[in-house]
Amino acid sequence: MTGVLIAAVVVLAVAAVLVTVRMAIGPTMLDRAIAFDVVVAISIVAISVDAALRRTSENLPLLLVATLLGFVGSISIARFSPGSDDPEPSGGDDGDRADDEEEDGAPVIDGSDGGAGAAGLAGEGTR
Repeated sequence: MTGVLIAAVVVLAVAAVLVTVRMAIGPTMLDRAIAFDVVVAISIVAISVDAALRRTSENLPLLLVATLLGFVGSISIARFSPGSDDPEPSGGDDGDRADDEEEDGAPVIDGSDGGAGAAGLAGEGTR
């Protein structure tokens, strides 16, 4: 049983080091936020391993607070982040959509319907 706990501690330590490196390297703010969330999860598991090793439930309030911190942190980052930090790909036309459609697939109404205006759209053309 002690061997399993030692293996768990080693795996958690390696994971913590790798996530810390990712947090330092992370090219965007969202990458760093996700890495911080993983650090919180690793610390929750480490506290759980400590509680299992000592066979005590004294750490339960600490686990609940850490879990709440991780959840609220993730939700706040998701709510208040402006979106992806990746730049939009620049370039020409995609080639897979028609020139007379918008991005959502709806037809573009540009007013060049022969002067019929809205009446032309309703089927009541001027003849």
